[in-house]
Amino acid sequence: MTTEQVLMDAKAAKGKLALLNAETKNAALLAIADALEADIAAILAANEIDLVNADERINNVMKDRLRLTSERIHAMAEGIREVAKLPDPVGKVIDKTERPNGLQIEKVRVPIGVVAIIYESRPNVTSDAAALALKSGNVCILRGGKEAFFSSKAILAAMRKGLVLVGLPETLINMIPDPSRESATKLMTAVDYVDLLIPRGGAGLIRACVEQAKVPCIQTGTGICHVYVDETADLEKALNIIENAKTSRPSVCNAEEVCLVARKIAPDFLPRLRHRLVDDRLAAGKQPVELRCDPEAYALIGGTPAGKDDFDTEFLNYILAVKIVGNVEDAVAHIALHSTHHSDAIVTENREAAELFTAAVDSAAVYVNASTRFTDGGEFGLGCEIGISTQKLHARGPMGIEELTTYKYIVRGNGQIR
Repeated sequence: MTTEQVLMDAKAAKGKLALLNAETKNAALLAIADALEADIAAILAANEIDLVNADERINNVMKDRLRLTSERIHAMAEGIREVAKLPDPVGKVIDKTERPNGLQIEKVRVPIGVVAIIYESRPNVTSDAAALALKSGNVCILRGGKEAFFSSKAILAAMRKGLVLVGLPETLINMIPDPSRESATKLMTAVDYVDLLIPRGGAGLIRACVEQAKVPCIQTGTGICHVYVDETADLEKALNIIENAKTSRPSVCNAEEVCLVARKIAPDFLPRLRHRLVDDRLAAGKQPVELRCDPEAYALIGGTPAGKDDFDTEFLNYILAVKIVGNVEDAVAHIALHSTHHSDAIVTENREAAELFTAAVDSAAVYVNASTRFTDGGEFGLGCEIGISTQKLHARGPMGIEELTTYKYIVRGNGQIR
């Protein structure tokens, strides 16, 4: 099947999906979740092909991002079931008013239409995106990366079995069969077919979509996420937060990439940070974190001298840039210069510092005394997310089903003329 045929199939299916009620969509989602679990063996076999093909091209951290397990597939299915439990946004009346002339005006949520998602090496995006699109009444077109091609294809096959079981057309969920750059360009320029394009991946992919797309595009973000340790911070709390934000899954966009430390506590805190992220991890047989330090931090704990680009890099690996700053105002200023507006955190026991940080840091998610790893649709109660938007229109932060709708006005009258 060609990209053009996929586009035509998706457009033809748009009207059918928009008319489905919540019960039918939920039944489809539950059938899709069951089908994923029934096809675990086939999905894992396909994933093994992807892992073998990618063996020499990607590092171990990125392989973990690509790898599926039975537990991860069960988690994907549970995420779909959580989406099924959510209230249906379609048809929700956002606002209602009656004009002096008797016109009744309702502002009502409706699907966007055909939503295309371009993503890279995370096969779970295939099921997350499809579930959210279906629940919100949108036909989806999935275009995964070559690293996860066979995994995504097997996941699609399982999901389509679920659709057929409940009597729905399989073209409600579509996949581009060609992971080439040309197919991505076709999606970006498919003006008559695609109502919204969402890229999920590295900076290069997102930049290409933003610069080349002729269809509406939501910029999902690379995550240069900061944790600032204030001079009043509980240091043990700070260590726990940083260790989680950096090492729990370093290949994802909500992982910490930069640690900022108040100068007053740096001589005490930085050696403890090095011990936690380097020495303790080595002793436990875990991969240590490479600390790339500015000159002041390097003088205290060594590590690797930070290069000129290290505070502007999404490492997606066991690497952390470290810088000493004077105070919360300096931390905010540094973040303003280097942030990708994804997720940034302050660790502090000072209420005024926390309020200044949350008011001044212009990111989609701003944390006080918590890990940046919570920027996630499931953790925010959205079931799962189709991406993390770092722009301000039309959505910001984790994008769930409401962010995949728009609205229209329904106006009821009784013969009024103007």
